[in-house]
Amino acid sequence: MPASTELLARARTGDRDAFAELVRPHRRELHVHCYRMLGSLQDAEDVLQETLLAAWVGLGGFEGRSSVRTWLYRIATNRCLNALRATGRRRPAAEPLPVPPPEPSALGEVLWLQPFPDLLLDDLPDHDPGPEARYESREAISLAFVTAVQLLPPNQRAALLLRDVLGYRAREAADLLGVTEDTVTSALKRARATLDRTHRTGPPAPEPGSAAERELLDRFVEAFVELDVDALVAMMTDDAWVRMPPLPFEYRGTDAIRRFFSALDAHRRGIARMLPVRANRQPGWGEYRRDRTTGRLHLAGIETVALAGDRIREITRFDTATAPYFGLPRSLDG
Repeated sequence: MPASTELLARARTGDRDAFAELVRPHRRELHVHCYRMLGSLQDAEDVLQETLLAAWVGLGGFEGRSSVRTWLYRIATNRCLNALRATGRRRPAAEPLPVPPPEPSALGEVLWLQPFPDLLLDDLPDHDPGPEARYESREAISLAFVTAVQLLPPNQRAALLLRDVLGYRAREAADLLGVTEDTVTSALKRARATLDRTHRTGPPAPEPGSAAERELLDRFVEAFVELDVDALVAMMTDDAWVRMPPLPFEYRGTDAIRRFFSALDAHRRGIARMLPVRANRQPGWGEYRRDRTTGRLHLAGIETVALAGDRIREITRFDTATAPYFGLPRSLDG
């Protein structure tokens, strides 16, 4: 008897340890799936726990017509859809900028975005996506991709992730969502059209940890801490973005980015240290500001960059809500 069959049989008798072992190989990928659906690391963790509880309670109704993995994806996807459609979903609190910002290039529609630590991606199971997948796993976890997905209505979001990221066939995706194949196909067509307009790609980034990546990131940190706006702008692609969710302000292009960094120059003078992290398979840092009274350094935000060749194409600054997931301390000795 296969190990999974034995675990399922034991779990059906009320063995919680067997159930935990049965779902353990799927926990992390389900967490990532919920994150792609919701754009929030913390909301994704909440929905993952709801999914596992629902699976435990509903285990008696699992008839084995699909794999345990597919059954769990059905529960997780529908729980995410419920969360997206729920009224009164909490709105993230946004700390205002310390100075009036310059006129933005746009007011961003995506306010829910949080970073996903690479520390939580390292133990993803090595599942090959299904034959219908269009995105590689690294692209499908990038902040640019997750941001673009958040612009989709819930049903289109689910269809795109099930079909183009996980690679389920149309019939399988329809069964997971409890709709017809025509409904999935129509939603997917509209979702792809939106992503074609909003999801930007560019030259490949340097390999993580490579000499080329280290050289570019070292120059970025030096310019960022030293407030060298000219050097920062010189490293950006012509169509680069600066974003700050949950604040709606977005700055696109080197002229707008120059105005933004120049306007915040005085506020940024307290930044004293950048601790490296990785989020969404991208480089990032915990940003620490020095307290002028105590001399201690306090975590002020999490900064990430997206690289395109030897340039930076996107800077995203997040608040400190997800700091514990990155192992970032709230304060450091000076």
